[in-house]
Amino acid sequence: MMSEIQALVSKGYLDKSVPKHLNLIDEINKLKKEKNAVILAHYYQVDEIQDISDYLGDSLYLAKMAEKVDADMIVFAGVHFMAETAKIINPSKKVVLPDLKAGCSLADSCPPDQFAAFKVQYPDAIVVSYINCSAEIKAMTDIVCTSSNAVDVINSIPKDQPIIFAPDKNLGRYLISQTGRDLILWEGSCIVHEAFSFDKIVALSRKHPEAKFIAHPESDSQVLDFAHYIGSTSGLLGFIETDDAQEYIVATEAGILYEMQKRAPHKTFIPAPVNDDTCACSECAFMKLNTLEKLYLCMKYELPEIQLDDSLMSKARASIQRMLSLG
Repeated sequence: MMSEIQALVSKGYLDKSVPKHLNLIDEINKLKKEKNAVILAHYYQVDEIQDISDYLGDSLYLAKMAEKVDADMIVFAGVHFMAETAKIINPSKKVVLPDLKAGCSLADSCPPDQFAAFKVQYPDAIVVSYINCSAEIKAMTDIVCTSSNAVDVINSIPKDQPIIFAPDKNLGRYLISQTGRDLILWEGSCIVHEAFSFDKIVALSRKHPEAKFIAHPESDSQVLDFAHYIGSTSGLLGFIETDDAQEYIVATEAGILYEMQKRAPHKTFIPAPVNDDTCACSECAFMKLNTLEKLYLCMKYELPEIQLDDSLMSKARASIQRMLSLG
């Protein structure tokens, strides 16, 4: 096992063979009962992981569930910052992630040392950070937000209070347009949401004149300006359920289309085109690192485990709790 642990450090997951005859769905469900474990999964996970999860949702919902779950082990089928958030909220619980290399381009765009130097330049500002950031950034943050509650978080702050918003510049610009606040923006972004091609979206909309174009606020401003509706992951799902259109062009990570089709099976959902036709750029490669095999192994061996310094968790927890207290 020691050699496998060493391999885990370099590969990010337990590189053990899984018998081909094994019914992974059955085995994972057995492990949930045996270990009093729950699986929290994001909408951007592969279909089979979404289906086997106990709680499926966006970042805000999963943060709330991480706070409430009565389990000995939280298995987070998402990316690293999400599993960190679950551990920060529930430090006494074991939190495992199928693949430690399941990172986030947006979180990576805000290195803690550089952000600390940036923050010093604005001593009177408070920091609002999008939840898509590292534990170290959360520890330097006054209040965390998600795309679901970001407008409410900004509006909860006195109008004369300067605000640094990090790490997503596109979400920050959207918040400026929605709140009228003059935010100090960190210049980070998500490679998936920046990959959408405005020109191709316009051309596709002409081919589908009855389709509504809906977008996540991490997208570029030009893309957002063209959208019929802008919303968080849960917001987009709610919109397609209640709206009367029958066809939608969707600008966010393509994993959400699976849940959209389940909620509105009679409707058509088209992934928004990207600039590079040679890649599946509307899919988050980090999210797709998690597989059923890795999920099974991480539950069976309770590895890789998320471990964070107590002092770091305490500082980061305060910013998350301020968000959760807003409801």
